[in-house]
Amino acid sequence: MKLLKTLLPAAALTALPVMGMAQEAAPSMDEVGPYIFTTLLFLMAGFLVFFMAAGFAMLEAGLVRSKNVAMQLTKNIALFSIAAIMYWLIGFNTMYPGDFNGYFAIGGQTVLDPVGVAAADAALDYASVGSDFFFQLVFVAATASIVSGAVAERIKLWPFLIFVIVLTGLMYPISGSWQWGGGWLSEMGFSDFAGSTVVHSVGGWAALAGVIILGPRIGKYKDGRVNPIPGSNLALATLGTFILWLGWFGFNGGSQLAMGTVGDVSDVSRIFANTNMAAASGAVAALILTQVLYKKVDLTFVLNGALAGLVSITAEPLAPTLFGALWIGAIGGVIVVFTVPLLDKMKIDDVVGAIPVHLFAGIWGTIAVIFYGEANLITQLIGIAAYGVFTFVAALIVWSILKAVIGIRVSEEEEINGLDMAELGMEAYPEFSKG
Repeated sequence: MKLLKTLLPAAALTALPVMGMAQEAAPSMDEVGPYIFTTLLFLMAGFLVFFMAAGFAMLEAGLVRSKNVAMQLTKNIALFSIAAIMYWLIGFNTMYPGDFNGYFAIGGQTVLDPVGVAAADAALDYASVGSDFFFQLVFVAATASIVSGAVAERIKLWPFLIFVIVLTGLMYPISGSWQWGGGWLSEMGFSDFAGSTVVHSVGGWAALAGVIILGPRIGKYKDGRVNPIPGSNLALATLGTFILWLGWFGFNGGSQLAMGTVGDVSDVSRIFANTNMAAASGAVAALILTQVLYKKVDLTFVLNGALAGLVSITAEPLAPTLFGALWIGAIGGVIVVFTVPLLDKMKIDDVVGAIPVHLFAGIWGTIAVIFYGEANLITQLIGIAAYGVFTFVAALIVWSILKAVIGIRVSEEEEINGLDMAELGMEAYPEFSKG
């Protein structure tokens, strides 16, 4: 007992410094909570936006003919993979540079936080580097997917993928830095919450340049008439639309960029509700309008109407009321119904309707910010014009160089037989020889 009485105080004294050190080293939840929850928001939202890659793949596979389905699927998985590598190699630090003149910077490789990073070494005022990088990465892949659908059924695989390298490594990050990287448009007061212009219109402008250089598909426009070319599988196209709708909750909700307070979490839920309302109203607007104009509902318009509603609300999904989200999304659906035939009159062949959905509805959504945000119309128009001129001209130059150097369009015989066999030597539906 005497020995025990002697050892216990000594042990207690020995433990006191250790306990004191542990208490000092452990930050409070108030300090680390915002970092943890914002990191979690980026990861969860990033998972959802990543799933949009599947949505784009299914939508495009359903809207092209069966002889071109494997080609579209190949393009979609390849473009995401290329985007992931290019955004690590140069894109992320080009879009979010350190020292920055506000217009142009070329960054280097992304470096993640150390394994098991300590709270003292982490950026507790924001989120982990890995979660931020991953969340931003899935956006650039969505931009490339927009181009894929528009230029379908007549473009060669490798020239398209070379264009994706330039788009995801340089074009998108440079223009994205103007707004989200703290560049000149951000300083001017341009407002684009989640990317109606920064992501969707950029994809639309790049797609427009591509289809102009490529030209229309064989047989699309003949003898002054527009000849519809139905897709292979509207079930897949519908599935793809629902997947994109689901992914958009991450697209817009994650763009709150914070989940460390009651207000942030409440705002994320508000964004979810407005995003859903805009999609629903865009679909209903297209549903009613096609019935009125064509005496029958056109499913492809309804699908694109939902997507146009989503693109329209993306520039400002937080501030509007649910009624505000409804009318903003509905106008997006109307835009699609009227601009698809307008492009056909101009003999601009966009296979999946990507340009009406992402470019035209993206422009509308960016303008609609003035009704609920602090941005003014002139500033918004300057931003729209800046992204349009830069992306369209740059894309036109890249497409033209590719056309001159290696060619971007398959031969007439290969186009008629289908790109699956011509470019890949395999078919998505081998039971059928013709689509």
